[in-house]
Amino acid sequence: MQTRYRFEKKVTAQLQGKGLQTFLPVLTEAHRWNDRQKRVEIPLFSGYTFAQLDASSEARKDLLRTRGVIGLVTFAGEPVPVPARQISDLQCLLSQRLPCSLHPFLKTGERVRVRGGSLDGLEGILERKDEKRLVIAIDSIQRAVAIQIAGYELELI
Repeated sequence: MQTRYRFEKKVTAQLQGKGLQTFLPVLTEAHRWNDRQKRVEIPLFSGYTFAQLDASSEARKDLLRTRGVIGLVTFAGEPVPVPARQISDLQCLLSQRLPCSLHPFLKTGERVRVRGGSLDGLEGILERKDEKRLVIAIDSIQRAVAIQIAGYELELI
């Protein structure tokens, strides 16, 4: 479900209080201030938490009345369930405490921009995710050039 900004932990706690099975993926980061340093847990997916609930309309109404809940993630008006395998894989990954970070959700054919390095700001169309090939298209002359961009960070335009 989608939550208000910075309400992920509060919503998760409230739902647990209602007896729902929840999962809030968090990363532990070291934050530094002038006078101290502290390890802080921050939500992996800002504005989202997960809960397992039955499909009854009463359960959904109760969930939507929870303070801080914006709504369920839906497609064409229907809630979109997250496969249990994806949740268990995420739980397994986070339990290993391996260094990880968010990565842009890119699809082949989307317009992207290179961030950092000598190609910073270069825009094009992502041709292949596995090899990270970027196609720079010159529309006016209908020509294109493809380059390997392995090792560069990409962002969606």
